[in-house]
Amino acid sequence: MTEFDAATAAVQAALDAGARYADARVMHRRYESMSARNGEIEELTQDESLGLGVRALVGSSWGFHAVPELSDAAARDAGRRAARIAAASARVPGPPIDLVPADPATATWTSECAVDPLGVPLSTKGDLLVDATATMAAHGADIAEGLYQIWDTAKWFVSSEGHRVDQRIRECGGGISATSIGEGETQRRSYPSYRGQYGTTGWELVDSLDLPAHAARIAEESRALLTAPLCPAGETDLILGGEQLALQIHESVGHAIELDRILGWEAAFAGTSWLDLAQLGTLRYGSELMNVTIDPTIPGALGSFGFDDEGSPAVKRDAVRDGRWVGVLAGRDSAAVAGLNYGGSVRADGWARLPMVRMTNVGLEPGPHTLEEIIAATDDGVLMDINRSWSIDDKRLNFQFGCEIGWEVRNGRRGRMLRNPTYTGIGPLFWRSMDMLSGETVAWGTPNCGKGQPGQTGHTGHPAAPARFRNVRVGVRA
Repeated sequence: MTEFDAATAAVQAALDAGARYADARVMHRRYESMSARNGEIEELTQDESLGLGVRALVGSSWGFHAVPELSDAAARDAGRRAARIAAASARVPGPPIDLVPADPATATWTSECAVDPLGVPLSTKGDLLVDATATMAAHGADIAEGLYQIWDTAKWFVSSEGHRVDQRIRECGGGISATSIGEGETQRRSYPSYRGQYGTTGWELVDSLDLPAHAARIAEESRALLTAPLCPAGETDLILGGEQLALQIHESVGHAIELDRILGWEAAFAGTSWLDLAQLGTLRYGSELMNVTIDPTIPGALGSFGFDDEGSPAVKRDAVRDGRWVGVLAGRDSAAVAGLNYGGSVRADGWARLPMVRMTNVGLEPGPHTLEEIIAATDDGVLMDINRSWSIDDKRLNFQFGCEIGWEVRNGRRGRMLRNPTYTGIGPLFWRSMDMLSGETVAWGTPNCGKGQPGQTGHTGHPAAPARFRNVRVGVRA
């Protein structure tokens, strides 16, 4: 059977078994990763999986079943089982689940890819990591690490409403880190971010990072941090680099605007949300500089696709406009419950996982300043960059984050390096204090976002640039 034939058979079997709606996804994924340490290859992983997952809707409940084969018998059995699971769950009284309307799509979509990452010789990729980690070790790093990861995913989607969509999505990225160990102190520096930078693109992304060119600097900074002054404690102006601001968006905006969390449907791996749907359109989330979009159409960003796993086309939407909360990440079922008219943010990390609301590319639109202008306008502050630790409560409200490196900012100039910089705040108060934002935006990729039980790993993108926040608590008081 073709992939579309298998998906079609599964959907029809679910309908014949009593489902009022069904959809099926066939997914074929190839994965490759390599890591190196101190000038030697440490691990090579190559995986491949193929299977079919079916959703069936009966009354108030979904059923899901997946199989690792595409025969007619297996596909039809999966469809019937999904419908039976849904029917069994629907015995618990509850209002029927509706889905926001969707126009059936027949389409093909392929991500941009100039250099096939799986086509690059292993020796070339290995030499890159060996050279970069050897350079870091030679410049003082006690532990010098490098890695890359590649995903090549093909999907075929069919629904009982008439969808017939196939996509091919290639993603990759990599990075390096240097760890130095001193007397009672350990410090790490990473490039371009913690565990690297990733995108929905080809090996040209990794080439553009030029990892060996940054290896010596990263190692030297990790050693310098061992004896750098401790980040002072108190309230001050905080300048965040773009990579750290991407993490801030992910944790205190992206997860908070997931509609399943707002509705209380989902609480695993990140809790629920402090947001109240009654305030959608009126709540002041941040300053007027805060314009956050949900945009899976950004070329090359890690959260990009042509269609989500419900067949909804990729569309750019506002989440926050001029500081006001105006949009959410939603699926067709959660949107219908909330009285909204859009979905478009549902994905699964494999054929054997139930699709759920996930972040796409959730990021800040560019601001009017540059990092140099922000520093020049700051009399007394701290500049922090590259995430080291994150902690946020189960309402996505109170947070405390640590960064790898900081610098004093005095009288408009960047000063001495600071170690163990941290800051803390409350989401909306923090975002309302943002008064300067750079236009030097990078779509940072996060390939390790966890959600759900059984757990799923999502790939998300976060366009971000350096920004300043006023009167933020930094450092740790004794």
